[in-house]
Amino acid sequence: MSGTGRSQVQRLPERGSQDPAVIKEVLDAAFVAHVGFHAQSQTFVIPMIYGREDDILYLHGATSSRLLGTLTERTDACVTVTIIDGLVLARSAFHHSVNYRSVVAFGTARALRGAATKVRAMNVISEHLLAGRWRDVRGPTRSEVDATSVIEFTITEASAKIRTGPPVDADEDYGRPTWAGVLPFRLQADAPMPDPRLAADIAIPEYLVSSKNAR
Repeated sequence: MSGTGRSQVQRLPERGSQDPAVIKEVLDAAFVAHVGFHAQSQTFVIPMIYGREDDILYLHGATSSRLLGTLTERTDACVTVTIIDGLVLARSAFHHSVNYRSVVAFGTARALRGAATKVRAMNVISEHLLAGRWRDVRGPTRSEVDATSVIEFTITEASAKIRTGPPVDADEDYGRPTWAGVLPFRLQADAPMPDPRLAADIAIPEYLVSSKNAR
């Protein structure tokens, strides 16, 4: 992941990083990417689930998808992810903020060809969402693979931006009798809800039990 002025953080650069390890850590912790692309004289931004392998993100959807139909052969695109870690509550309205981890990635996208290549990428996406699930389900049939577009987005440059810590108030506001601090957020799964048609003798898989840990 090379870095240029295009991906360098301009606003509060001390919060930015172009370290690939930091960027990949944020990508691995998130679930949803917003994919920006230009088609038919219009710019679109579409939320999508994804999976990461090295410097590649895999996206998938129906073959009729406008986004996936556009991102075919070395098409320029931009992918962003954001994780909200808390509300930062200051003593003034102006200094309220959010603790977050985010990545902006630039690169090229192309459609994957061949059933085996597409299925492998689907596996990567599935394991990103819930590790262990892929080996527990029926794999896609050839007709299902044919009905699915899979996009390989190669990251050419990216940057992360992260805010942590308490509010930063104006000096004169620290004496105000207003509560200030951070209201933390975290993404955590609740207890699994079985399908009403699930056979009574099928136990909850271990990977679902462990998925209740915060991500």
